[in-house]
Amino acid sequence: MRYGQAHKGYERSEGPRTRTRGVLAAFALAGCGALLAAGCAPAGSPAAKPGTSPPGASPAAPGSGPAGSPSASAEAAPPAKGSVTVAGEVAKGLESPWGVAPLPDGDLLVASRDKGTISRVASATGTVTQIGKVPGVAPGGEGGLLGLALSPSYASDRMVYAYFTTESDNRIARMRYDEQRDPGQQLGAPDTVFRGIPKGLIHNGGRIAFGPDKMLYAGTGETGDTGLAQDKKSLGGKILRMTPDGQPVHGNPEADSVVYSYGHRNVQGLAWDKDKRLWAAEFGQNTWDELNLIEPGANYGWPEAEGMAGKPGLRDPVAVWKTDEASPSGIAWAQGSVWMAGLKGERLWRIPLAGAKPVAEPEAFLTGKYGRLRTVIALGGDRLLLVTSETDGRGSPEAGDDRILTLTVR
Repeated sequence: MRYGQAHKGYERSEGPRTRTRGVLAAFALAGCGALLAAGCAPAGSPAAKPGTSPPGASPAAPGSGPAGSPSASAEAAPPAKGSVTVAGEVAKGLESPWGVAPLPDGDLLVASRDKGTISRVASATGTVTQIGKVPGVAPGGEGGLLGLALSPSYASDRMVYAYFTTESDNRIARMRYDEQRDPGQQLGAPDTVFRGIPKGLIHNGGRIAFGPDKMLYAGTGETGDTGLAQDKKSLGGKILRMTPDGQPVHGNPEADSVVYSYGHRNVQGLAWDKDKRLWAAEFGQNTWDELNLIEPGANYGWPEAEGMAGKPGLRDPVAVWKTDEASPSGIAWAQGSVWMAGLKGERLWRIPLAGAKPVAEPEAFLTGKYGRLRTVIALGGDRLLLVTSETDGRGSPEAGDDRILTLTVR
């Protein structure tokens, strides 16, 4: 068991850590100067081989996304070496931030996992205003108020979608956001669009996102019951695809099912590249965390395989990491690369891609400087948002935690 006897610490990959920030980190940042723009954090130790596979393993074959997109990009590959510059701090003093949804005007909606609230963060000033509390949220362990997403028709319907844990399950509900009402009372009554996702003390998944096809995707976990991942009738350990109303989508592997892919352990990262390929990050157990290229109906192996197993019928990941170096949560695609936030790894990983294949080993940035990293959001062009996760019970919060940072990346 990755997280110790009786789930001690709940999730060993997010467990106790050695704080490297404070005065020493401030000195390191000051001394880094221009080197920060070139990525002063190392890409990881040679022995761990981050982003590579065991000897003899081969990368996953490229494929097409849900819209039948091409399997290789015609554009030039990104450079092998990238860069990250911390351009600013949008907000600080957040409690257990998890999901983030950028609003059309540039402000942000941010979910607090443990408080069950959604707040609006003013991008210009950093002011945080609670807009409402989601009824029925039952925080505990890794559960609570998790992913957020705006309706594809948000301009007209003002609907905010949330994935959250209740006393009985994980579910997805939508609420109308009425900015004309008083702060704290701006969320309408939740309309549950999908329910019955297994819940647990660990491995609740929780990331939701609308894809290029305007369908709703959700990453789920197997709650520590490993058999759920291979059970196609279970919603645990899956990536789900549904209409905005929570119905199965025409073109899903099975017509009456929202299950899009299976054999997952705990998916917390979903993102699409420019060719509409779906990528997902998930926690491994004792050896390998994974970045996967998602194909409809494919089996990603858990618990029969972890990392690049090369077993017939199972889809290997595109890249893997030792669990102490990653424990991945959110991902985003920008500048030809997937960017992956690491919790226990306390770093931001860059995976440069040519089509569906890496062009170089993943590169690590910001190692240990901001603690645990939960969510990364693409804002377009070379801009990312990065959300820390020091107040979730597994970090060592300092004054100002948790934070939302703006990054410029290459």
